[in-house]
Amino acid sequence: MSRPVQASIDLQALRQNLNIIRRAAPQSRVWSVVKANAYGHGLERSWSALNSTDGFALLNLEEAIMLRERGWKGPILLLEGFFHADELALFDKYRLTTSIHSNWQIKAIQNARLNAPLDVYVKVNSGMNRLGFAPDRIHTVWQQLRALPGVGEMTLMSHFAVAERPDGIVDAMKRVAQATEGLECARSLSNSAATMWHPEAHYDWVRPGIVLYGASPSGQWQDIANSGLKPVMTLSSEIIAVQNLKPGEGVGYGQRYRSTQEQRIGIVACGYADGYPRHAPDGTPVLVDGVRTGIVGTVSMDMLAVDLTPCPQAGIGTSVELWGKEIKIDDVASACGTVGYELMCALAPRVPVVTV
Repeated sequence: MSRPVQASIDLQALRQNLNIIRRAAPQSRVWSVVKANAYGHGLERSWSALNSTDGFALLNLEEAIMLRERGWKGPILLLEGFFHADELALFDKYRLTTSIHSNWQIKAIQNARLNAPLDVYVKVNSGMNRLGFAPDRIHTVWQQLRALPGVGEMTLMSHFAVAERPDGIVDAMKRVAQATEGLECARSLSNSAATMWHPEAHYDWVRPGIVLYGASPSGQWQDIANSGLKPVMTLSSEIIAVQNLKPGEGVGYGQRYRSTQEQRIGIVACGYADGYPRHAPDGTPVLVDGVRTGIVGTVSMDMLAVDLTPCPQAGIGTSVELWGKEIKIDDVASACGTVGYELMCALAPRVPVVTV
């Protein structure tokens, strides 16, 4: 019998989440962001559930080529653009849209021999201070690119740093307004948070990422609880052993947790080598046989321990949900001091994945 840990991917939930996003931004086209192997969900298994999208946005050239070879004929946006000038031959061959955020990329397109112009997304730095041109340079950059025969349709893009806050895009929108004063152009500004909560920033294209997969861009599940969005990934396993602790006995490496009374402990086949966070504290929520309880002790490479006090009926073979439909990944991440994005992307290759 194989080890019982597995991840299940609910493709219907993925389709439904895309439809909810469309209703949130009805006047905009949608870039479905599938970077990081579709946020850990597996691009090969997930992309067809999103085939009603207007385009796919990602980072890796290899994944873009895979989508083309699987039959996707719509737009594909490389969010960080090309990294070396010689990659432009593949952008040309596979008809990929590139972001432009640096002077050297402009020069590379100028020198490239292309069969047809490439569509480009010109990135303005609206305060995130990662990629992009300063707002006062956008007009100059825009004219430089517009003059190049290798450039087709042009769109202005940016990224919000704190769009999960009610006033989180105010300063960024001022910088974008400065950059585009007098410039008539298509725009793509909205990440997941802005797509759901800032309709004034929707414009021509929105770029939802984490909300496609049913988690909250704020890290708080309550913020999307009434949206209809559903978790796509469920990480589950089973209890493979039961320990009966006496008062004062400990659990796991370092004996971080010690029982104050007689206590049944379930040992679950899942650990940090499967992608579960090693630093998860005592009480991090899990679902055992439909009952909410918490982990106890330090997470091991292959196992973790859970408190069976609330579920005395549980025993060897009892099902455990680590995150998913009932135990929201945002709640697990919050307990661990991180975000759901990290947990999704950390799912280990050794975990079997099934699609629902």
